[in-house]
Amino acid sequence: MPPSADTLRDAVAHIAAVDPVMARLVKEHTPPKLATRRTGRTRFEQLAEAITYQQLAGKAAEAIWTRTRAIVDGPFTPEAVLEAGYDALRSAGSSGSKATSILDLATKVAAGEVRLDRIGRLPDEAVIAELVPVRGIGRWTAEMFLIFTLQRLDVWPVDDYGVRVGYARAYALDELPTPKELRERGEVYRPYRTVAAWYFWREVSP
Repeated sequence: MPPSADTLRDAVAHIAAVDPVMARLVKEHTPPKLATRRTGRTRFEQLAEAITYQQLAGKAAEAIWTRTRAIVDGPFTPEAVLEAGYDALRSAGSSGSKATSILDLATKVAAGEVRLDRIGRLPDEAVIAELVPVRGIGRWTAEMFLIFTLQRLDVWPVDDYGVRVGYARAYALDELPTPKELRERGEVYRPYRTVAAWYFWREVSP
């Protein structure tokens, strides 16, 4: 269930009280929006979209995803994707590895090995454990699913380059923090680390 407006306001107030740097970010940027990154209507569709976007610039990924979505005439279900097949995904612009990943996701969801219908009831780490057996879905992709699809408020994606750059810029660091360093520094933002991460993204891309 998405967080309420009151919960988000409490989260923003909490991280703004951490230190003057976070207070400045909150003042300079708009309130966080956690449901704007993916266009898919279902959890399966949003995961397929996330796989498509991996390691690609925004416009290129958007074009490939638009063509990928168009290979299915109707709901983008696992069964429809499996019927379309590998060649259709490749013709839409997906690399061979990404086409295989999307098909593996479709296979596992269709077989009930990945239960997207119930995944929203699981704790964060259990969601990650449910998703990472899918080829092409690592911890980062699972964390983006937690943030932008399930809208969980205490996810801290320490491997995300944008968060690391935004943190370094916000705190005027000479070097990017390592994931280990960022994990330790992020403890202060609990239980709203997602919101802190969102502001660090905004510091890089206002």
